[in-house]
Amino acid sequence: MTSTLIEQNVTPTSSNWPTWFAAEQKVALADYEQSPSPTRRHEAWRFANLKPLDLSTFVDAAPVLAEGRLINSSTGLGEFSAKMVFGNNALLHKSAQSLPEGVIFESLESAATNHADLFCKYFMAQPATLGSSKYTALHKARVSTGAFLYVPANTSVTLPIEIFHWAEGNNSSIFPHTLIVCAENSSVTVLDYFKSADKLTAMACGVNDLHLEKGSRLTYIAVQDWSTTTTAFHINSTNVDANAKCTALIANFGGGFVRGESLSRLIGEGSRSEMYSINPVEGTREIDQRTLQDHIAPHATSDLLYLNALDDRSRTIFAGLIKVEPGAQGTDAYQKVRNLILSDDADPNSMPGLEILNDEVRCTHGATNGPVSEDELFYMQARGIPRDKARRLVVNGFFNSLLERIEDTVVRAHLSTLLAKRLSVA
Repeated sequence: MTSTLIEQNVTPTSSNWPTWFAAEQKVALADYEQSPSPTRRHEAWRFANLKPLDLSTFVDAAPVLAEGRLINSSTGLGEFSAKMVFGNNALLHKSAQSLPEGVIFESLESAATNHADLFCKYFMAQPATLGSSKYTALHKARVSTGAFLYVPANTSVTLPIEIFHWAEGNNSSIFPHTLIVCAENSSVTVLDYFKSADKLTAMACGVNDLHLEKGSRLTYIAVQDWSTTTTAFHINSTNVDANAKCTALIANFGGGFVRGESLSRLIGEGSRSEMYSINPVEGTREIDQRTLQDHIAPHATSDLLYLNALDDRSRTIFAGLIKVEPGAQGTDAYQKVRNLILSDDADPNSMPGLEILNDEVRCTHGATNGPVSEDELFYMQARGIPRDKARRLVVNGFFNSLLERIEDTVVRAHLSTLLAKRLSVA
């Protein structure tokens, strides 16, 4: 009889891990087992669907059946500086074509041994505070590999880096992890893809840690395209130091139940955090996103824009908070979620919020719900475009209005192409 993922051994699957990490995993598993399961009485799980949180049927993913097929399917941009491909908790492929000297791009377990100081300083250094601490502990207990990227000071990686995480097999559980550290005045763009190799049920419990030191620049793009029967947790932590800028975009194209948590801490004066998300949702899919823009340092800026398009009986939840700490005078913070309603049965839930502990700030937040404009549909139908395609074109334009904020024209065009394929307007 196959045991569940909780009943199996906790020892990391790769022998490359240092022995001390196995001990930490046992502690993390104990934390997971002892932590209470979420209830709707917890504010962080308000409006949430708790049924997908039963993980008892999932097992540790077996080795992938066809490595070559997954590697060949891991295509994104035409040009990139480096790439990693993971399948079912194992590194399948790594290539580095044009990385500058000093850049470290290797598996997580290799970094834990070869660069233990950096790994210990940054790996899951920020506690999960938005409700999923139980599942963060599960991730740490089960993670067996991931991507580690360190960009040294005064170094720019010209071409983007791409990382692919694949899930394969019925009831498989995977634990993707991406750890990025940008030293002073460095810059890099990373595209992180999360994909299913089949249409079977799976569970993904992923974490990414983004750390930006003074004056650095990071563009981080997460493209989530799990199967529509996958349960997924995506937990993000970002720290932005003085005069650094992080632009993070999450595209939720798949998943049956997706719980996304994004914490952005502005810890240095003059720092900037941009948090974006596009979410086309249909059927009975559910996207539950919780965010915190935590302004700790003075004269920092954050800008959040989440766009949802809901069809059929789909459901979205957004709960976001702008928090201005007492010493964060001169804060400039924005937060907005827009829901485009495509069906009377769709269920959007939006809860933007403010917690301001300093008087010298400018903060705005809001949420809007609205249907597709009948005038726009009539205009396109009058020109021979069928109503269904016209509606998909409107949704495409709705999301592209956000993609225009991505500065890299090549990356923006790539995302626009992926979006058009997802909406069947290509």
